[in-house]
Amino acid sequence: MRKALTPSRAVAWACLIVLMLLTLFPFYWMLRTAFSDNTQLAGHPSSLLPVETTLGAFKRVLGLATVEEAQAQGGSGASVNFWLYLRNSLVVSTVTTVCQVFFSAMAAYAFARLRWPGRDKVFALFLAALMVPPIFTTLPNFVLIKNLGLLNSFAGIILPGALMTPFAIFFLRQFFLGINRELEEAAMIDGAGHRKIFFGIIIPMSAAPIATLAILTYINSWNDYFWPLLVGQQENVRVLTVALGVFRSQTPQGGPDWAGLMAATLVAALPMIILFLAFAKRITNSIGFSGIK
Repeated sequence: MRKALTPSRAVAWACLIVLMLLTLFPFYWMLRTAFSDNTQLAGHPSSLLPVETTLGAFKRVLGLATVEEAQAQGGSGASVNFWLYLRNSLVVSTVTTVCQVFFSAMAAYAFARLRWPGRDKVFALFLAALMVPPIFTTLPNFVLIKNLGLLNSFAGIILPGALMTPFAIFFLRQFFLGINRELEEAAMIDGAGHRKIFFGIIIPMSAAPIATLAILTYINSWNDYFWPLLVGQQENVRVLTVALGVFRSQTPQGGPDWAGLMAATLVAALPMIILFLAFAKRITNSIGFSGIK
């Protein structure tokens, strides 16, 4: 039976719709700008529809336009090696996700299922690390990577996030705590060690939270900008987020190629948007469950 629409519910729905529109409007404006002619944008700043609708910005970003065509449409004419930057982002995000999820799962197993002196105190120390702003660890990490000679390399970009993070450990530990210990005891009676229990029981039973953590880690790594900018400035290791900043700095005609920048941003964000929409329900359910345990 549907509830009656009371004045309070109507106000609540109206507020929700307004907030949703405010949230989505920047994405719409990005689309509007991406499909506009960059030379005409300045003359129609308040137009809600694309100005002189064209796919020229996408052609410039994907390297399908000639130098003359790009300049005629307000672009810089400089080559944009989009596919190289896309490959670099895929490599960095994939390797970071695989390593971080694997090592975090092992650490979470040690905190949730093994008994050893000082376990709870060490875990509390890990949780305290959640309160440390990432910017505080950037300089020490940079000095370490520089001393190791890993600047402008994939290893230098990946290593600081390749091991484990406090959030990932906490997230998986909450699920591991809910697994019935009788399964472990039965496996131990059959002669299974911790390695076999971890890979044969814990990991298969935690496929959903591990997949959720992998998605969150992948999105975070894909969107990272500051660290790849510090240690990966050369083009052969430059990721998409950094490349977008370089693309914006090109001002051939007195102003940035806003249409091209928005097209590049849309193309770069599209895989993550699709990934999140496909697994949004699983992500929210898993995060909510981890907070209950």
